[in-house]
Amino acid sequence: MMSDWKTICRVEDIPVLGARRVLRANAVAVAVFRNSEDKVFALLDRCPHKGGPLSQGIVFGESVACPLHNWTIGLADGCAKAPDEGCTPTFACKVEGGEVFLDAAELAGKALDAVAPVAGPCSKATA
Repeated sequence: MMSDWKTICRVEDIPVLGARRVLRANAVAVAVFRNSEDKVFALLDRCPHKGGPLSQGIVFGESVACPLHNWTIGLADGCAKAPDEGCTPTFACKVEGGEVFLDAAELAGKALDAVAPVAGPCSKATA
């Protein structure tokens, strides 16, 4: 089956060691990351721990540190590094001619049931 690739941006549009958010209708955004070697990765913009916005984290090597609790999430597999546990969905991405592409079917249909990150106090429960 051929993938339908959607052009997102140019590699240089993503900050080195940072991310760019790809908004989706009625779904959690996808974060597209760029590391120091210009490798590009795409994850759901939601930490598997407490739902922190991974796009606001610091990229190092092939990982990103969640800005909320500093969990280390692998960019290739979306999984937290031990001793932490849990994974966030990954999205297929490719770079050709300096352009970054995401799989259109995944963008439209993957992880639609994920709850968007909530900033600030959001429940009566205490941490």
